[in-house]
Amino acid sequence: MKLDARLLLLPLFALLSCNANRDINFPTTDLTLTQVIPQPLEVIASNDGFALDQHTSLTVPDNMAWRNVGEYLINKIEFKTGLDLTNTSKTYTDIVFIKDERLEDDESYQLTISKDSLVLRAKDAEAAFRGVQTIRQLIPESSNDTLSTQPIWVIPTGIINDKPQYEHRGTMLDVARHFFSVEDVKKYLDVLAYYKINVFHIHLTDDQGWRIEIKSWPRLTEVGSLTGVGGGPGGFYTQEEYKEIVDYAAERHIMVIPEVDMPGHTNSASLAYNFLNGNGKEIEQVTSMAVGYSTFDTRKDTVYQFIDDVVREISALSPGPYFHIGGDESLVTKEEDYIYFVDRVEKIVELYDKRLIGWDEVATANLSSNSVAQVWNSEENKELAFQKDMKVILSPAKKAYLDMKYDTDSKFGLRWAGYIPVDTAYLWSPESYGSIDDVLGVEAPLWGETIRTIDELEYLAFPRVIGYAELGWTTQENRSWNSYKKRLAHHGQFLRRNNVSYYPSEKIDW
Repeated sequence: MKLDARLLLLPLFALLSCNANRDINFPTTDLTLTQVIPQPLEVIASNDGFALDQHTSLTVPDNMAWRNVGEYLINKIEFKTGLDLTNTSKTYTDIVFIKDERLEDDESYQLTISKDSLVLRAKDAEAAFRGVQTIRQLIPESSNDTLSTQPIWVIPTGIINDKPQYEHRGTMLDVARHFFSVEDVKKYLDVLAYYKINVFHIHLTDDQGWRIEIKSWPRLTEVGSLTGVGGGPGGFYTQEEYKEIVDYAAERHIMVIPEVDMPGHTNSASLAYNFLNGNGKEIEQVTSMAVGYSTFDTRKDTVYQFIDDVVREISALSPGPYFHIGGDESLVTKEEDYIYFVDRVEKIVELYDKRLIGWDEVATANLSSNSVAQVWNSEENKELAFQKDMKVILSPAKKAYLDMKYDTDSKFGLRWAGYIPVDTAYLWSPESYGSIDDVLGVEAPLWGETIRTIDELEYLAFPRVIGYAELGWTTQENRSWNSYKKRLAHHGQFLRRNNVSYYPSEKIDW
């Protein structure tokens, strides 16, 4: 059924109904034993059951953003159970969304589940959307057909109080080494949303490919997008297609952070416009995985006019507060030139009302405390960032790089940072890298050298990215490998139902 047809019905659910509950004796059900990921902050069980069935109605505030979240839940319930909550003939149980501004923390929500109602309280639609993911996960995989003449999905009763530990919980996708279509990215975003991921960092440019249209510099895609690692067809997003990704993510309350890597990792740009090149060598098309050989000419004003145009056009399409400039592995850029370049680009980024993010090497420049260092390799750079009162994002390669192989049997991935099996990906503490006040959060990068298809992407991302979602959301005292691996095993059903080609690690009892 189309979205607008469903929206017409939502205003009818204006108040919590007072229908008498059906006389059903539910089996004892413990809310604390449910398989929710990320693990909520507080769970209090009351050992009864809420009946989700054809007689359940949905009530939402009369606000478009909230109604969109309600529509989202309706669609997901129908996909999983076949129930159509817009076609309720009589109401025995209610799902109710309540706007509650007393919940002051961003993204915090409360679920109060009794025998006849499931009430979601949140201060805004984004927080409600996080709570909806918990509701989705509380719905059993199969109905109980012994309690009534109609199928019932029994949700355990109790109270869940929840909020995230970190504001930044993300993953990065490299589309420069191998290109991924808009539809591939949308599928990935759908699964990320289920685990309360709220940041999608997209690595749009590198030596092997430039993947976004810049209208003022058309040769970037005409010349720089034609191939990838190992050859192949290449590809790029038109600005309309990129905006489609940004809007799709926003509907799932995920912020897109664009990255244009510079001054290194810039061969594809210099191939299109040779004046950008600063390494003194003739520019040729590159399809190898080699890094560190390219650089912009950091002392040419025309290079900064180019960068200004690129930042301006992409920023206009990206409503989030950040612009990522890369900044890593610029090995042929002299140190003083690198510092001069990063300092100057920070001012360009700020001109378009964005905050600069860069890989941890940018902490060696003279950046303001407004900029952010993404820590992937250097403890020294992390400490430099802290000394400058910069925030950091944690992406330690030996723990959080999704492109590392799981083990010796892995079909895809690299191993320069070591193998990262599912337990290694989970068993580390972001809290040990810095105080909560200094760390924005956790982000798991997926570099694309060895993957070409969405199935291969999913093989490396899942299930590890699910663990990173819990590391970003759940407090350290509430995290447990023994608990997590049992909950993760249950989520194999969700991944299979959504045709996600995850790696079936032997460490998990799928």
